[in-house]
Amino acid sequence: MSQAQYAGTGRRKNAVARVRLVPGTGKITVNKKDVEEYIPHADLRLVINQPFAVTSTAGSYDVFVNVVGGGYAGQAGAIRHGIARALLQVDPDFRDSLKRAGLLTRDSRKVERKKPGLKKARKASQFSKR
Repeated sequence: MSQAQYAGTGRRKNAVARVRLVPGTGKITVNKKDVEEYIPHADLRLVINQPFAVTSTAGSYDVFVNVVGGGYAGQAGAIRHGIARALLQVDPDFRDSLKRAGLLTRDSRKVERKKPGLKKARKASQFSKR
């Protein structure tokens, strides 16, 4: 007898997270490491747990995540997005609360590319009239 698994893919900035939810005790494993070990910032761990808080399912699913690309913040956002999508497969009734919390929307903001002739994406050198 196989255990129920729910999958979701989350994206944020340049990070992509493949998330699997398995009924369990609430343990979160990211790239075969414990979440406290992988993501050192407590506020980012709170971001990861937001979908569980919104749906009142904290501690009822083990989370296995494979995440690539980006930094800590982007990866945390991608994991949150993936967990929210996976929770939709668990119970479609979660859609309303997850959507109201803004957890199903992919945050499309990315770093803007540097333009030629400018110092950064939009920063130009100081204008001299004469």
